[in-house]
Amino acid sequence: MQRKAYVSGTAALLAALLAGCTGGSGDDGPTDNANPGDAGTATVAAEPGKYSTLPEPCGAVGHDTLDALLPGIQQITDPVQRERAYQGEAALTYDTDRKVGCRWKVESADATDRLSVDLERVVSYDNTVSDDDQAQKLFQEKETAADLPAPSGSSAPAPTPSSSASSKGAPSGGASASASSKPAADSSASSGSPDASSPGATPADLQPRALTDLGDEAYLDDRLSTSGSTAEQRTVTVVFRTSNVIVTIQYEEQPMATGTVPDSREMQDRARNLASQLDDALGG
Repeated sequence: MQRKAYVSGTAALLAALLAGCTGGSGDDGPTDNANPGDAGTATVAAEPGKYSTLPEPCGAVGHDTLDALLPGIQQITDPVQRERAYQGEAALTYDTDRKVGCRWKVESADATDRLSVDLERVVSYDNTVSDDDQAQKLFQEKETAADLPAPSGSSAPAPTPSSSASSKGAPSGGASASASSKPAADSSASSGSPDASSPGATPADLQPRALTDLGDEAYLDDRLSTSGSTAEQRTVTVVFRTSNVIVTIQYEEQPMATGTVPDSREMQDRARNLASQLDDALGG
């Protein structure tokens, strides 16, 4: 009798378990309700950038361009040293697919010239943000940090007679063609460049500004400073973005003779020419 009772109890337990498993079979809802309402939908990842690699930077600048940017390079009589000067020095990097750079420094009888070229391939780690959008954000941060003069045609209020000297528009050469009709007054104050009305100042069309003919977006900065001597060092910086690659060119000249000021137009033309060559090489 004890064995029969044990069997009956086991049968009753199995029946209860079966009833529990089949009791919800009449439910018309999905068997997995972890994400109700999401059936058939999927998150679409943002598009990757155009570039997956970077060019070798020291080989990206030709000899003719280096001759123009670094005049002293042709004054080097030793062919081995001259070739070494052409080769430049690669910047230290741990991932050549993400960030590369090259540096050149050449001294001549007239000046010491320095050139650096840096390329950064931006990758977004957010599936909802594309590589291009992430690169654009980084570029805009760099442009903001450069503190360029505001472009003309902005929404700033019209100047009054008492304040016109301190509220004139941005110089020409920027994003707006109407800038050429306005003098380059104190737009230099925010950029670190000298006032255009002072002797040796940067002309209006050479003030720091946005560039519209280079990459997807670009800007140029031009600064004149002294570094522990009376000789003035000029630094011209061109930064541009092509898709998810940001290129930064920094060109410096330090004259040997005191009282000598590096030519702004000449240096800007050389830097912009190099930037155009790199943009073409990237296929921008």
